[in-house]
Amino acid sequence: MKRVALLTLLALALPLAAFADSIDTTNSGGTLTGSSAGLTLAGSELIAANGLNGLGLVTGDLGSVSFSTGALMAGGSLQMGGTFAAGGSFLITGNGTNGIPNGAIFSGTFSGPATWTLVTLANGTHNYTLSGAVNGTWYNGSAVFGATTQLTINTGRGFFNGTTSISSGDTNIVTSVPEPGTLGLLGTGLVGIAGAMHRKFKS
Repeated sequence: MKRVALLTLLALALPLAAFADSIDTTNSGGTLTGSSAGLTLAGSELIAANGLNGLGLVTGDLGSVSFSTGALMAGGSLQMGGTFAAGGSFLITGNGTNGIPNGAIFSGTFSGPATWTLVTLANGTHNYTLSGAVNGTWYNGSAVFGATTQLTINTGRGFFNGTTSISSGDTNIVTSVPEPGTLGLLGTGLVGIAGAMHRKFKS
């Protein structure tokens, strides 16, 4: 019975160890401009980072976020939504405040198509979201990947006319992934539990 309890605890703990390490950043403001050539964000302030540089949640004026996408793909519309091609650039820059690195924190690009979505609210007004996967280089030189979602301010009952502001944006960067040995250990633990439970119920 003790062995079953021990293996059960092992099974509960190992999935936590298998999770990848990731950093969350939040930006706000800035001017988003767009045309068929793509979307560009400039002047957005980095206002929060969680887990960066071994720190917990840090808030304040921490730096900036800027990006550009690839071109608008066929069938899409700046007003009604669509998809922008992979490419462009994505840059998160720190200003050295409260332990945040000074300089480029993440420098990369959109690794796949970015989705531009029209959101119509119950009162008939509109927001837009841009979401897509990114990959690039972390401030320590390692190759990393992640995803970003950017929400525009409410555009009223009108539609995107080529320029607007960002209400808030969230970017999650995965800085490490589980080693194969960790996943193998998880599998071994689960097999052990199955065997122990089988013997227990058989007896």
